[in-house]
Amino acid sequence: MKVVKLGGSLASGSHLRPWLAALAEHGPGRVALVPGGGPFADAVRASQKVWDFSDRSAHRMALLGMRQFGLMLCGLEPALTEAPGAAAVKKTLEEGGLPVWLPDEEELDAAGVPSSWDITSDSLAAWLAGRVGAEELLLVKSCPVGEGATLESLVGDGIIDPALPDFLRCPLRVVAATESLGYAALLDR
Repeated sequence: MKVVKLGGSLASGSHLRPWLAALAEHGPGRVALVPGGGPFADAVRASQKVWDFSDRSAHRMALLGMRQFGLMLCGLEPALTEAPGAAAVKKTLEEGGLPVWLPDEEELDAAGVPSSWDITSDSLAAWLAGRVGAEELLLVKSCPVGEGATLESLVGDGIIDPALPDFLRCPLRVVAATESLGYAALLDR
């Protein structure tokens, strides 16, 4: 089983629907999907600059942004199932479904996940992968990813957040949404 995180920035490109179609065909019972925050989290960032509210409030609002993007994904692809919390992700996978994790603020607080912009949906996907015992975490990004990139270079280049290595409990693959191998091949690898 693997966890696949679709970056929220895919919401503004042409690769979102093909990824969803590949997930619907190849993912049921074997893939848990984590949504990025995308335009919803971007709105939180912009609002925080204007209103100067706390990082804790911003983090909680960004979690709602991830949930909104996740609900949008479920609305776009009928094969996806809303899964509020890690237990719902496991149950949906066991039933042969394709869960979209809708992060639960209380679950993350109980697990001691800090409320900070250093913890993005990438780190939360790594946390979930560890929680559900995933064999791999696949991060799908809208930006190019250099071949042979290391965790350190991915953090240094701003492709993943600096907290992700602390949450990672399984092998990580980071790919561009435009990956030439094809969506299905990436999921089956």
